Amino acid sequence: FINEVASIGRIHHANVTKLIGFCVERSKQALVYDFMSNGSLDKIIFSEENTNTLGWKKMFDIVLGVARGIDYLHQGCEMQILHFDIKPHNILLDENFIPKVSEFYSVDDSFVSLTAAQGTIGYIVPKLIYKILEVSHTKSMFIALECY
Repeated sequence: FINEVASIGRIHHANVTKLIGFCVERSKQALVYDFMSNGSLDKIIFSEENTNTLGWKKMFDIVLGVARGIDYLHQGCEMQILHFDIKPHNILLDENFIPKVSEFYSVDDSFVSLTAAQGTIGYIVPKLIYKILEVSHTKSMFIALECY
C-alpha cells in the first residue's frame, strides 16, 4: 500500500486526480484525493432533470481534458498507467468543470495479466490487446482512431 501511495503521489497532471494524502488504521486503508465540487461527469450527462447547462464548447473542453489526462497516464509519467474503466463515472469535475481522470491502476510494462485486469465486465482496454498481439504503437494508434 505504501508503495502504491508513493507511486500515485508522483503523478501530477491538470487532468488527473491529485493524491493529497492517505490513512491507515489497522486493516483499513484509504487514499485521499482533492475534492471535486461538481462531482462526476455521469451526473451531468445522464441527469434526469435535464439541467445540463454545459454548452458544446465546455463539453469539448472536457473531452479534450480527459484525452490529455489519459495520454499522460499512458505515456507522460515515469511509470505506465492504464485506465481499465474509462466511463463518465470515473471522470470528476472540479469547480471550473476541469475534468480529472480518476480510478486508474499501474501496470508493469513487462507483463500483462488479463486475469488481473480490473474494470467493467465485458470490456478490455484496447492497449492490452495490441500489446499482446505485438501490434506496433503507430498501428495501434491508427486502429484506436478508427474505432472512435
